[in-house]
Amino acid sequence: MRTLSKSSKLDHICYDIRGPVMEEANRMAEMGEEILKLNIGNPAPFGFRAPQPVLDAISGQLTETEGYSDSKGLPAARHAILHYEASKGIPNLDIRDIYTGNGVSELITLSMQALLNSGDEMLVPAPDYPLWTASVTLAGGTAVHYICDEQSNWYPDIEDMRRKITPKTKGIVVINPNNPTGALYPKELLEQIVQLAREHELILFADEIYDRLVMDGKTHTSIASLAPDLLCVTYNGLSKSHLIAGYRCGWMCVSGNKDGAKGYMEGLNLLSSMRLCSNVPAQSVIPTALANLNTTKELLVPGGRIYEQREYITRALNDIPGVTAVKPEAAFYIFPRLDRKKFGLVDDERFALDFLRKKHILITHGAGFHWETPDHFRVVYLPEIEVLKTACGRLAEFLRDYHQN
Repeated sequence: MRTLSKSSKLDHICYDIRGPVMEEANRMAEMGEEILKLNIGNPAPFGFRAPQPVLDAISGQLTETEGYSDSKGLPAARHAILHYEASKGIPNLDIRDIYTGNGVSELITLSMQALLNSGDEMLVPAPDYPLWTASVTLAGGTAVHYICDEQSNWYPDIEDMRRKITPKTKGIVVINPNNPTGALYPKELLEQIVQLAREHELILFADEIYDRLVMDGKTHTSIASLAPDLLCVTYNGLSKSHLIAGYRCGWMCVSGNKDGAKGYMEGLNLLSSMRLCSNVPAQSVIPTALANLNTTKELLVPGGRIYEQREYITRALNDIPGVTAVKPEAAFYIFPRLDRKKFGLVDDERFALDFLRKKHILITHGAGFHWETPDHFRVVYLPEIEVLKTACGRLAEFLRDYHQN
């Protein structure tokens, strides 16, 4: 069997970043064909705008944020992050253990590089945000995917997690709220994950970038708040909750039991220093943004745009013969399932390509999120309802006589 090089492995797992579907979409766009992009969680193209206080903050402070900051970030930004994360119950936080980044993506990669050696394993959900698998691989580790169960609201399967822990396992990645499913994990489930990590002395890595995009009156629980005795790394940012994806404004904080983590912390500090610092003007808006947490909440309640678009897309997808979808409780993604038998599905990438070419709509197929069965795809429901109606209508037409075998 051919052994994949690290580069080849990364090519294999970075479905949503590039690959045949994206390449075809780009080719079609270059030919002047209009493509409806439902493949990426970028609010700006769909009419969302940053809250005015954030815009005022960055414009008013632009001339004062020239030059590098401390490698971990501006003190004012890190103090605001400290206050925010502590307000969620995360224990044993220290300003020295808070890092700003050019988006959460940079920090995920940095934190995996500081930890993993060749042969180390990391439990990562399936489906996942694919950068996690890519970052583990890039650092020389192996991503071992535990199943999130569609029949149980896409919650992690604790027993599957337990079966996949080995002496090589270094940590557990928890994406909550989840991308791509939009699932929000209850406290009781998080406590089970914490207990599993406790039994095996594993680090918890909590991707919580969507924690302020929760609907239905529910609340988000930070898993680190349940694990004061464990080493936890929590990631968050402003890209989604404050609709400023292009600012590249994220952070991570290390909390809990840091005994025995000296080498890891030294690695984080070294890698943080090597990139000098994150975007300083973007850092400067963090205090203002975290003092204005309610600016987008009106979008998430009945009558609010994201809420109503969620309601519509869930109904519309489930009304299409051969399509079912679990209603998401957070973020702005939904992960529908296609009836494999009805459509003769053997290749979900082929499905995405066929749909793109025939109906000019770009979605991400399930394998892009490390879902092994070729029967899912992700829809970003950020467009207004009229646009979503068009998209669902085209999907229904496309599937009416679609069959791969």
